[in-house]
Amino acid sequence: MITADTPLKLGKKAQEGIVQYLRTARQAQNTIYNMREHFRIIDLAYQREQDLTEEQWRAKLANKYGDATKYQNITVPMVMPQVESAVTYQASVFLTGTPLFGVVAPPDQMESATQMETVIDDQAIRGGWVNEFMLVFRDAFKYNFYAMEVDWVQSTTPSLETDIKFSTKEGRPQQIIWEGNRVKRLDPYNTIYDIRVPPHKLHEDGEYAGYTEIMSRIQLKSFMASLPGKIIDNVVEAFESGLGTTVLSANSYSAPYYIPTVNPDINVNRNTAYGAGEFNWLAWAGITGADQSGIQYKNAYQVTTLYARILPVDFGLRVPSSSTPQIWKFIYVNDSVLILAERQTNAHNYLPILCGQGTMDGLSYQTKSLASNVIPLQQLGSAFWNSAIATSRRAIMDRVLYDPSRVSEKHINSANPAAKIPVRPAAYGKPISEAVHAFPFRADNLGDLASLAGQIQVMADKLDRQNPAKRGEFVKGNKLKAEVDQVMANASGGDQMRAMQLEASLFTPLKEILKLNILQYQGPASLLNQKKDELVPINPVQMRKATMAFKVSDGLVPSEKLISDEAMRDGFQTLANMPNLAAGYNLPPLFSYLMEIKGAKLKPFQKPAEQVAYEQAVAQWQQLVMQMMKQNPETQASQFPPQPTPEQFGFNPQQNIQPTEEGEESDASGAPPSNTAS
Repeated sequence: MITADTPLKLGKKAQEGIVQYLRTARQAQNTIYNMREHFRIIDLAYQREQDLTEEQWRAKLANKYGDATKYQNITVPMVMPQVESAVTYQASVFLTGTPLFGVVAPPDQMESATQMETVIDDQAIRGGWVNEFMLVFRDAFKYNFYAMEVDWVQSTTPSLETDIKFSTKEGRPQQIIWEGNRVKRLDPYNTIYDIRVPPHKLHEDGEYAGYTEIMSRIQLKSFMASLPGKIIDNVVEAFESGLGTTVLSANSYSAPYYIPTVNPDINVNRNTAYGAGEFNWLAWAGITGADQSGIQYKNAYQVTTLYARILPVDFGLRVPSSSTPQIWKFIYVNDSVLILAERQTNAHNYLPILCGQGTMDGLSYQTKSLASNVIPLQQLGSAFWNSAIATSRRAIMDRVLYDPSRVSEKHINSANPAAKIPVRPAAYGKPISEAVHAFPFRADNLGDLASLAGQIQVMADKLDRQNPAKRGEFVKGNKLKAEVDQVMANASGGDQMRAMQLEASLFTPLKEILKLNILQYQGPASLLNQKKDELVPINPVQMRKATMAFKVSDGLVPSEKLISDEAMRDGFQTLANMPNLAAGYNLPPLFSYLMEIKGAKLKPFQKPAEQVAYEQAVAQWQQLVMQMMKQNPETQASQFPPQPTPEQFGFNPQQNIQPTEEGEESDASGAPPSNTAS
């Protein structure tokens, strides 16, 4: 069986060089760009958690413990709505089709295209690609950076078979090996990449790319068991390595694995998150240290996967063409133990990690994200609203001047609004008004503050080419439908441009990797085609002989180029009023096409050509019989010409008979079987 990799055993010197390669790559990234802190600031604005002032915390704690009289500062939500609006549009463009990626081919090779389409759709459903792509879109517009791994993997999957000896009631479970493309979104905080090339060129021109994960003892055990070609001699050392002090000091942005502190209501204890101490299951069970095998397991492990384009001769690797650039896959435990080194033999010759940006202007990593552009406006709008809140605070607790010799500080600052304020003996015989003087309260600019905050929101919409109607908000005013459509089409121009950019930088290389991986590694199988609702046999040899290409997502077509409702209605009226159009058009397929544009799938109910020919022949035979009966009512049945049969036209009525809700049988058109011909 063809495998997707070539494992190799390495000497200690070569392993040390490969481990040092990872450490150098990680250090270079953290030295040149402070990306983690940049991402964290964006997340704080996205979650509206940038206000750490003492006033805000006091009001928040007061509200938390039941004091509803304290006003919290407000952060106007601008960053999150803008990001989510962009994510929603791209999801509707790329992730709502069935199948997720269509395949086209010449007419004589459509069977191969159907097989390819079925394989990709099966892998997309099994791997949950829709969720991974949505996370990638959010990263693209929040950080202006995303990373995705596209790799051919093997995994065990359950299957059931009937075994009478096992049970007459239950199926017998068994494990089979599943192979296919895995699409996985990578955490930008813990992704390693070659910062010398633009992100969208990393898979093609970059030298290395990888990512780091935290695994528990059980996770690593399962991962090791499913990892073909691992370095057996290093397994015990990997299990006993554990997390080092560098990892646990995760407050440092240069730590191998980083968890940002974003939500203060969920205080992240990094040592606990990394599994130090609190997750010592062996200690809880009364077991100290090693298990029966003698391995001193740890509670958590840092696992790093790195794809690198290297010259094997540089590391002393004795492999063919060692002086030619080759792509290798390395897996490390705790940045110190190498457990896998395999050459990637993929036909696409790409690093299987795709990186990119939601907005590109030639400045590479310095280009601001959609969220970064809106953050200053969110802060300014929040400042206007908080000024209004400060006015409200002053309205209920106004500032005053008082004579401490006549009025006690304790009583005048009492939190009880109904508390009585006694005066000191020094005030006896003197006017009380001379002891306290209140500043006059004025809120002349309160309306202006609210108006300015609204204008800031308009500025944010202009910056991202959004409008309230696009976000589903009601907009007052009288407009014609054509005017509304024109406004919405103009508003979607920016999203259309981003979609074309994602198609070119992400989906084009992704589709190429998916296609070549399937052509190279896919084995024979029988898979269900969700679109056609039929079982499709997969023939890898036949697929390799075909010339195929992916269809561009339908959502990329600008809305003004689609058939409008008015044009659709006029077209149906024309079809009904001009029967002579049938001389130049096949009306049933045309009707199905027009309906499919609006989302109605009629092809499953369309009659096959054999059924149409058979029904036409039956209709002609019926007319001939009626004419013979009209000319001579005494004509015997034996004198009629033979009645056409379905077999003469290659039509099998049983294939189109389906049970209705009442339990009756009906054909594909929904009508009960007709016996008129007899």
